[in-house]
Amino acid sequence: MPTADNSPWWRGAVIYQVYPRSFADGNGDGIGDIAGIRSRLDHLSALGIDAIWFSPWYPSPMADAGYDVTDHRDIDPMFGSLAEAEALIDEAHERGIRIIVDVVPNHCSDAHPWFQAALAGGPDAPERELFWFRPGRGPGGDQRPTDWVSQFGGDCWTRTTNPDGTPGDWYLHLFAPEQPDLNWDHPRVRAEFEDILRFWFDRGVDGIRIDSAALLVKDPALPEVTDDAPSPFVDLDAVHDIYRSWRRIADGYPGDRALIGEVWLPDRERFANYLRPDELHSAFNFDFLGCAWDAAALRRCVDDTIAAHAPVGAPATWVLSNHDVTRHVTRYGRADTTFSFASKREGVPTDLELGTVRARAAALLTLALPGAAYVYQGEELGLWEVEDVPPELRQDPMWARSGHGRDGCRVPLPWAGDAPPFAFSPDGAARVPWLPQPAEWKDRTVRAQTDDPHSMLELYRAALGLRRAEPGLGDGEMRWLAAPDGVLAFARGPAFTCLVNLGAAPVPLPPHEARLLASRPLEGDLLPPDTAVWLRTADMPPAEVPAERARPAEAPPAGPAPAA
Repeated sequence: MPTADNSPWWRGAVIYQVYPRSFADGNGDGIGDIAGIRSRLDHLSALGIDAIWFSPWYPSPMADAGYDVTDHRDIDPMFGSLAEAEALIDEAHERGIRIIVDVVPNHCSDAHPWFQAALAGGPDAPERELFWFRPGRGPGGDQRPTDWVSQFGGDCWTRTTNPDGTPGDWYLHLFAPEQPDLNWDHPRVRAEFEDILRFWFDRGVDGIRIDSAALLVKDPALPEVTDDAPSPFVDLDAVHDIYRSWRRIADGYPGDRALIGEVWLPDRERFANYLRPDELHSAFNFDFLGCAWDAAALRRCVDDTIAAHAPVGAPATWVLSNHDVTRHVTRYGRADTTFSFASKREGVPTDLELGTVRARAAALLTLALPGAAYVYQGEELGLWEVEDVPPELRQDPMWARSGHGRDGCRVPLPWAGDAPPFAFSPDGAARVPWLPQPAEWKDRTVRAQTDDPHSMLELYRAALGLRRAEPGLGDGEMRWLAAPDGVLAFARGPAFTCLVNLGAAPVPLPPHEARLLASRPLEGDLLPPDTAVWLRTADMPPAEVPAERARPAEAPPAGPAPAA
């Protein structure tokens, strides 16, 4: 976790995302749990990560895989108990691994006690002020209050039934109907989440990942969405008051507690507002995740990202995959290597061999860039998107509402063996994994890849080990170097160079003292296409303009964001 001048850990950390239901199953019910995670902590320690981010593990009806929370201060029995979570935090800390938990502040579950009281009490229930209840339009209120569209597709208003059986008001849900939006204008909502932060910080958690961080505040007039006016529910200025309050709480605890926002915004200057010194510590870089496998496009993305973060002094983050998006082994094997939710698709022809080669190069690129990096569980194994999940087994509400599913990147991990469940569950487990694993993953298990010098797993282990040892990596500056067309070349620190060849022909390596790591075998002194290399250099070549001086540009919209 190298950082400049011993700056806070989150500025240069490699953070591993665990999706609990798909990481490891400890009790044999086919669903991942805390017992399974605890049994596999040594894998994460050997990998060399600095922190673990856990997707929601709270009590939930699981209408949206746990992002419909009924209680942020407990653990769903599906995953274990609060005592087990506390033990996991301690055991990770013993290994030098920090812990980040997910908090979902935009909405709760329709089974939450507040919402149940709002329904049971009828139109005059005080709990209705904690949500967005509104009368319908038209005769009898039969038309929804606005024509807003859900982030999952379809309507974002659902009509209630009064206790006497008559049709009632409508409530807002920017995601699924089971996820009513909270009213952040109400002080009780603000106090509740401030207490939730304290609850987890008191248990030693090192960071909070904030789901849908730009959506909390709504325009109370509920105007329609138009092209010539700001959104009535995305990135309203008042949301920053919330995060200033949260920052004061985080700063009141020892040990550099971090707030990390999921912020999907096309305007980079608006994005950077969330990272001002008295707000969030960092936010996800979705532009990089969705960028094409193209040298010019990636360089623009890196320049714009660093330039946007520079005025507020925040570190950039670099992400290739997560639990919402098509795994990058699959994306990089397609003719169109970009990603957006507006164009998310399954069944497009994919060359998985090419995608894997590019994913290896992308790993070295990502881990050499300045700032923090995220690794989504299974990317260190080179897993691809499972696009043939049978419709009857799909559980993602986005699939039913939009035809775009996220189950394919959430398939349980393969640990060992030649056939499913690949030791995801213990021997003799009563249930199969909650989503089916491809039989072809037998060569992608942790056991199959361990000690194989050509495997994706050993590439990640080597890269993370070097990143931790190299003083120029992690947080800090970078310098672009002169390079042929189609090649990215940059320096970190006094004697480290990363080259990535995204062109169609091999290119010569620059003068160097040693080859530290390559994403695949080199051709003598030539760097093959779709290959990255880390070099030790003695005399640095003349540098171009430092990346942080590049002028930020507005990015194209990334499409609607999911609830996670």
